Amino acid sequence: MTRLHELHDIQGQSPWIDNLTRRMLLSGTLARHVEQGIRGVTSNPTIFQKAISGGSYYDEQFRALIARSGSVEDSYWEMVIQDVQDALRVLRPTYDASGGRDGFVSLEVAPAIAYDTQATIEAARYFHERIAEPNLFVKIPATSEGIPAIQAMVSEGRNINITLIFSLSRYEEVVEAYLSGLEAFDGDLARVASVASFFVSRVDTEVDRRLEAIGGEEALALRGKAAVAQAKIAYETFRSRFAGERWAALEARGARVQRPLWASTSTKNPAYPDLLYVDTLIGPDTVNTMPDKTIEAFLDHGTVARTVDEGVEDAHATLERLAQLGIDIADVARTLEEEGGAAFSKSFDELTQALTDKADDLST
Repeated sequence: MTRLHELHDIQGQSPWIDNLTRRMLLSGTLARHVEQGIRGVTSNPTIFQKAISGGSYYDEQFRALIARSGSVEDSYWEMVIQDVQDALRVLRPTYDASGGRDGFVSLEVAPAIAYDTQATIEAARYFHERIAEPNLFVKIPATSEGIPAIQAMVSEGRNINITLIFSLSRYEEVVEAYLSGLEAFDGDLARVASVASFFVSRVDTEVDRRLEAIGGEEALALRGKAAVAQAKIAYETFRSRFAGERWAALEARGARVQRPLWASTSTKNPAYPDLLYVDTLIGPDTVNTMPDKTIEAFLDHGTVARTVDEGVEDAHATLERLAQLGIDIADVARTLEEEGGAAFSKSFDELTQALTDKADDLST
């Protein structure tokens, strides 16, 4: 039994991997990760940009797709869908054994439609109908335009991973969209699953930058504190929202909680512990999706202990001290949401251009 198994079996947290490449699938690396205790897969446009641009694993399929359709973007999605379908097969035994709690693979809608509600609805519906596997999560960004799309998809009984959550206020909106969607769905609630992906390390990156600009002993002492504090309060919110009469009525119909998922959990600042965003956020009914190096670090020296609801009063105090220093957490969230969407769009555009160049070479 590895630390990843203990994380789930003892503490009730599901470790997922934040990576998906064809090389992982063909080499059996993903299957070995599952044997080590990984229970799900997340992906995003940046991950696929690196995967497809990083070798020749997709060349043969791309050549055939371009010859058939001539569309670079359509070819991109066909390659991505194949990887997701292959990963779904690897994770299906986990899905079945867990009763539909884990074993999911996440596919994100195109970044260009993050601020278009109807386009997001249509894309999420298309992926669910095209792939048609019970352990597929479609990722919808938690933009203001994404919130009604989340509610609409849950009301149709579709499994949704809500991504790019950077603030407690937006998290509240995400939870409400999920609950309202469940209330509107007239089918079997037990087959509807969702996670709310709360991005962690990037919060510290932006808050630390602002603290350093302020300067002074008090400000500098708060570096590396904001992200974990906000995540702990998010978990407190989760426990309060999935309780009481409203939730009891849904639970009686078979509804499952929307688990908080800690995303962006690799440590960006080398001065901080490599497992800062893992060891501090362990607890029941949560997911932590980690990149490969973070998984390796946790297997080697991770701490398996319930920590997510420790120091919650201190977490509130940390956010209060940040506000007193002039750190506007709402503005931090807006900045990070814009940067996150822009980064995914940039990756998508760069990959599309690279594939266009490759298609041109094939035609000459």
